[in-house]
Amino acid sequence: MGEALLSRLIAQGIFLPESIVVSDPQIERLKYLEQTYGVKTTPSNATVVSQAQVLLLAIKPQTLSSVSEDLADLPTSYSPLALSILAGVTLNRLRLCFPSWTIVRAMPNTPATIGAGMTALAAGPEVTSDQWRQAREIFASVGSVVDVPEGWMDGVTAVSGSGPGYIALLVEALADGGVAVGLPRTTAMELALQTVKGTAQLLQETRLHPGVLKDRVTSPGGTTIAGIAELETAGFRAALMAAVRAAYQRSKELGQS
Repeated sequence: MGEALLSRLIAQGIFLPESIVVSDPQIERLKYLEQTYGVKTTPSNATVVSQAQVLLLAIKPQTLSSVSEDLADLPTSYSPLALSILAGVTLNRLRLCFPSWTIVRAMPNTPATIGAGMTALAAGPEVTSDQWRQAREIFASVGSVVDVPEGWMDGVTAVSGSGPGYIALLVEALADGGVAVGLPRTTAMELALQTVKGTAQLLQETRLHPGVLKDRVTSPGGTTIAGIAELETAGFRAALMAAVRAAYQRSKELGQS
């Protein structure tokens, strides 16, 4: 996700490569980023923080404690605008780890890689209007942005943060079904991908309720209702809702670990 943002910010001219410093514990990864994007690199998080006006905190939630310990000796004069994409980690916990930082919490998703992402942003009262606009501009470079109360962020994580995984599973299963009834794999996958993409675009542009669209393509005694009846028997909607609830609970757990 960090690389997705990096590539889009450079491609759109929001930041120049020479103004960006990236840290990573893997030297080979740093070499790749430097050669690919022309950015400065360092294995030291402290070096990045000491130079940063805007900081993207793109680490695993499980590593937050060790990263904050590494930065504990930095002077409090280092106070960047920090954009955290750590799933489940609350603003309060981030403030305890980095008391001098101004923090915006963000939850992007993997379609950000191609500029089609969905990012939710939440911030505390200390974030100024200029900082908020800057945070929105950064994440708008990889797709759509929505402002939410922080209390919604675990739900956002469960729906749009984890959602690409659910959709990928749906596409795979739809293509597998096509193969099962005799279609070549490449044809089945092309049909599945465009059907999911086109349906999402249709719903977004027309603002139709999904139930209305479902009714429009479900004729009496037809093929679609036969397929939907099987999905209902298998508990398709209930399973998807349960998946969102499970992801929501896991997001909350990550914030407490």
